[in-house]
Amino acid sequence: MAIRVFITGGTFDKEYNELNGELFFKDTHMHELLEKGRCRVDVEIRTLMMIDSLEMTDEDRELIVHQCLQCEEDRIVITHGTDTMSDTARVLAEKVKGKTIVLTGAMIPIKFGSSDGLFNLGGALAFVQTLPSGVYVAMNGRYFNGDNVRKNKETGVFEELATR
Repeated sequence: MAIRVFITGGTFDKEYNELNGELFFKDTHMHELLEKGRCRVDVEIRTLMMIDSLEMTDEDRELIVHQCLQCEEDRIVITHGTDTMSDTARVLAEKVKGKTIVLTGAMIPIKFGSSDGLFNLGGALAFVQTLPSGVYVAMNGRYFNGDNVRKNKETGVFEELATR
């Protein structure tokens, strides 16, 4: 069965306006990234929203939960902004059972060329195929349980909240 990929926006999919220096959303870069990474995994891609995660509402998170519950695939990758990725992971961990869900993103937009996004996407696709059901965050070659992770705003690195 295919892996479902849900797009929510975040730095992962931001574009750069060279005239005014602003970042904005246009279309997802997912197809381009899968091609660039020579991905041979069967995926079904759906864009749910294209927003900065700092603008994500409870209603947006409920839409993500609903889509995860309704899709036929039991392995799901979600691209998400890093600032509130752990918030969404906690909501998903509470409400979606029996599926393997991996959230990932990028600290640097894909369009900048030196982004961590392609690496993180590859890691997420590998983790979603190998981890047991549950919700996870995959960044920088590591995965974390979705209900026990945070983005350290001082270092820009994801870390466990506490050892279990």
